[in-house]
Amino acid sequence: MYTGLAAGAAGPPPVGGKAPDFELTNLEGKQIRLSGVTAKETVVLIVLRGYPGYQCPFCSRQVQDFIRNAQSFADAGARVMMVYPGPAQSINERAKEFVADKPIPEHFDFLLDPDYAFTNLFGLRWDAPRETAYPATFLIDREGYVFFSKVVKSHGGRTTAAEVLDALPKPKPAKSRP
Repeated sequence: MYTGLAAGAAGPPPVGGKAPDFELTNLEGKQIRLSGVTAKETVVLIVLRGYPGYQCPFCSRQVQDFIRNAQSFADAGARVMMVYPGPAQSINERAKEFVADKPIPEHFDFLLDPDYAFTNLFGLRWDAPRETAYPATFLIDREGYVFFSKVVKSHGGRTTAAEVLDALPKPKPAKSRP
């Protein structure tokens, strides 16, 4: 099985590098731009496999883990953006099927990547039969720079909510008055 990047892809943004700006649509049709979100808060960007002919059980477990820890992400001042890639003709239907049993928290965005434009921009296109994107997680600061990156070239080995929460900056304690 070939597990290389799609032709022409430069590869994922490195730690310390600027994340490419993008705009994707959520299931409600609202457009979300990365730079608009990072201007206000840290972003946890999770790239799922989407629909490679079936709903990925590893993606489902990962998303459930992050949803269970939603309050911890809110407390850390982080917005979670999940990208679901797939063919444009079926992406809405498949994405709705994927989230049917997953209540997406208010400070999470579930975004659609029709025809892999985002996936290709981030150099994550998994160019193999019945594959879509390499599962990946990026933490992006308020200036748009990547400070954590994990790209897996298999189905497993995904980031966990605990791993990502540990990598997020810790809130500074409030100063007490004398």
